Amino acid sequence: MSTATDLGPSRSPFGPDAAARVPSSGAGLSSTGGRVAMLAVVILAVVAAFLGSGVVGGLTPVAEAAGGWLGPDATWVSPATPAFGIWSVIYAGLFAYAVWQFLPSAQSARHDRLRPWILVSVLLNAAWIWTVQAGLLGLSVVVIALLLACLAWILVLLESVRAHSWGERILLDGVQGLHLGWVSIAAVANLAAWLASTGVVGDPGQSSLWAKVMLVVAVLIGAFTAVYNGGRPAPAFALAWGLVWIGVGRADGTGLLSGSLALLAWGGAAIVLLCWLAALLLSRRSATGEARDLVLDALDGGGDPIDGRR
Repeated sequence: MSTATDLGPSRSPFGPDAAARVPSSGAGLSSTGGRVAMLAVVILAVVAAFLGSGVVGGLTPVAEAAGGWLGPDATWVSPATPAFGIWSVIYAGLFAYAVWQFLPSAQSARHDRLRPWILVSVLLNAAWIWTVQAGLLGLSVVVIALLLACLAWILVLLESVRAHSWGERILLDGVQGLHLGWVSIAAVANLAAWLASTGVVGDPGQSSLWAKVMLVVAVLIGAFTAVYNGGRPAPAFALAWGLVWIGVGRADGTGLLSGSLALLAWGGAAIVLLCWLAALLLSRRSATGEARDLVLDALDGGGDPIDGRR
């Protein structure tokens, strides 16, 4: 049951706004030297990821690396090529974040807790691309699983305290949300590629069934994230983006074609977006401003979870 404190009603011991206004400690990665190091690492990691993608520099494009198992028609859950344009948005957002973190508005206890994990996520991102370039498809599954876990933990930290400014909402919550949503899809595609490369799902009928199971799991992750994230759009939009392009890849008239998989992917994207919209509306009616708290209060059997009365 939610209780009211001087920080406002909240389930979290941190309170939804408890640390947002607490100033930064100014130590470690929050110090001037730490922020410079963060900027340098983010720039180097983004450049390394960009070069590793094969867009420039004469390296093999990721879609053709590792035996071509990550190509747009390599498996039933491979997104069509245009889907990968979202990486440019994510990398641009990470660079903008690395610059924004120097501003006074970025210095808060909330941000202090996030800095180490953001640093780990950008390093894992670059490491994933280079393991693919090295043809280590099995290892790339491990790396992207670690990246997904790291981004999920970032989401938990983001949700323990609300953003205090539009800079935080866009360059912290928004960029990390896009990263999480897209990596959720990339992880599904990566796992499917590795399973196909090992022959575990070599039979077309079996691989199609596995693809449907993976898509359902991706949709469930997207729906849960939308509710947990309180209707904030970035994770749901990025995940839905990936699902739409998986559908396009199965219905574009070339490569692996499956009307049922295309419809499942498109329907899944619609479900994720509907869950986001429902969570947004519920969050505006919840006493704490969080859809998940309204759901938990209802499960608790509390009085009126809409406006917080008991």
